[in-house]
Amino acid sequence: MDFSLGEELEAVRDLAREIFTDRATPERLREVETSPTRVDESLWADLAAAGLLGAVLPEEDGGAGLGMAGLAVLLAEQGRRVAPVPLWPALVGALAVAAHGTARQRADLLPALADGEGRATLALEEFGPADPLTPRTTAVPDGPQDGPHWRLTGTKAVVPAPSGARHVLVTAATTTGPGLFLVASDAHGATWEHAETTSHDLSAHLTLDGAPGEPVGTPGDGAVAALVRDSSVALAALQVGVAEGDLQYAADHLRERHQFGRPLATFQAVQHQLADCYIDIEAMRVTLWQAVDALAEPFDTGGADRAALVAKWWATEGGLNTVHRVQHVHGGIGVDTDYPVHRHFLWGKQIATTLGGAGADLERLGALLTSGKVAS
Repeated sequence: MDFSLGEELEAVRDLAREIFTDRATPERLREVETSPTRVDESLWADLAAAGLLGAVLPEEDGGAGLGMAGLAVLLAEQGRRVAPVPLWPALVGALAVAAHGTARQRADLLPALADGEGRATLALEEFGPADPLTPRTTAVPDGPQDGPHWRLTGTKAVVPAPSGARHVLVTAATTTGPGLFLVASDAHGATWEHAETTSHDLSAHLTLDGAPGEPVGTPGDGAVAALVRDSSVALAALQVGVAEGDLQYAADHLRERHQFGRPLATFQAVQHQLADCYIDIEAMRVTLWQAVDALAEPFDTGGADRAALVAKWWATEGGLNTVHRVQHVHGGIGVDTDYPVHRHFLWGKQIATTLGGAGADLERLGALLTSGKVAS
């Protein structure tokens, strides 16, 4: 299987790398970390102006049609620089609307996202040991069962990047299965409680008390499963970039730092640590692109589910291993907040717990393999 990038994806990678390198400097990151929103809106506008936000959208919605492959490339470059912009929730949500939304929903949301003027976020997680595929938040029709108006009740935890989000894509249980609903961020019955995350981003807990929402697709039609699957792959892509950027910091530091008259990079014990990081990152990269390739198969959702969970597990396990090792080989400077490597550690930890940790990923994968829906 050939996972080399084509010309279009290479162009996205190169342009994104240039923008993130120029804009997401350590000085700028420190500035954003102390801002009220923790989002670099200037960088977001730059990404929109460069056409990178719209690149992942379907061509019929004004995008370049690069889909999850384009998003994976973009997220990996973001992770390298730990750039504080809400790419994964906004763009995964946009792809869900493009795939399952009505013509009106697509027209209302997608052009504004591509222009950088509006975005949505995702409300997938809940408190407690909740599987994102089986939400406890409920939705009941406010009128005919197949009508456009529903009422949602429940609490969603750690909604990413609520600042600047005009809408929230909320998963909720219905009598016909889990459904995906579009809720205005300022809807009546929606209450926000802001909370800081491990990575210094601001998230929020969203409490819904009969808040109005409209379905994206038909409840029970698989839109929730597809959104969770896409989110898992997006997080894996982001973690690949975080780990790659972290390893580069380690390599540079060990080449420059001397002990006993020679560079630390020449010590065998240190070389073994970095070799283990390299192996983990390669496994993360291979499983990520296997998942992206599986998502492109229109009639193989079972294989896509399995590949997404494998990629997510590797991102969680391998990503955590990498950021721990890199911090270790830096010694005391690894935990110094004046040195940028600590941000990769915090991002790696945050990503590894989003949508559940490695144990939850293995549990879901085991349930899938024993369900008979996909061959092992």
